[in-house]
Amino acid sequence: MEISWLGHSCFIIKGKERTVITDPYCPGPGYSLGKPEADIVTLSHLHPGHSYVEGIASDAKQIKGPGEYEKEGTFITGIATFHDDKKGEIKGKNTIYLIEIDDMALCHLGDLGHPLTPQLIEELGGIDILFLPVGEMSTISLDMAVEIVGQLNPRIVIPMHYKTDILDMDLQPVDKFLQRMGIREPEMKPNLSVTQSSLPPNTQVVVLDYPRSL
Repeated sequence: MEISWLGHSCFIIKGKERTVITDPYCPGPGYSLGKPEADIVTLSHLHPGHSYVEGIASDAKQIKGPGEYEKEGTFITGIATFHDDKKGEIKGKNTIYLIEIDDMALCHLGDLGHPLTPQLIEELGGIDILFLPVGEMSTISLDMAVEIVGQLNPRIVIPMHYKTDILDMDLQPVDKFLQRMGIREPEMKPNLSVTQSSLPPNTQVVVLDYPRSL
């Protein structure tokens, strides 16, 4: 499997047979989505920064909320959560996606805005790769992000939804999260190639770089 970051909460996950794109964003935030192709696209919530399906070149299967989905051997479970800690009264709903592909379990938290309940932790089960929002604004706090890593104990954590040098949004940079995780000099990778057998034995944080031009 190869995972690339297009910026914000948008990733291209290329499995052996199928490609999944998460949370495609509309033009304007600073990144350039381009016209990526995918078999499946997941939308954590219907904010323009997370649901721009018009930016996908192919006729992908759109998954927009809770439920169980399958496309030719790729299984996706959408789990209902909220975008705030007031049960959605302020910012509405959010969907966590559990993606089972190439014998690995990937979890994309979207714009989760509250702690994980014991029921949610049990429902998510064992996570191999966790896509975690760490920019604080509009999502969970930094303390909560670190706590979630401990609760889910994933093999790999990929930070997302944070401030970068080209993102025109009021978010915190990734540095504070990395410091809390004890990482002082992170290595930026253009993408992550991983198989079930190559997963690290203990939690590892992988910081992906975004393409400067498409």
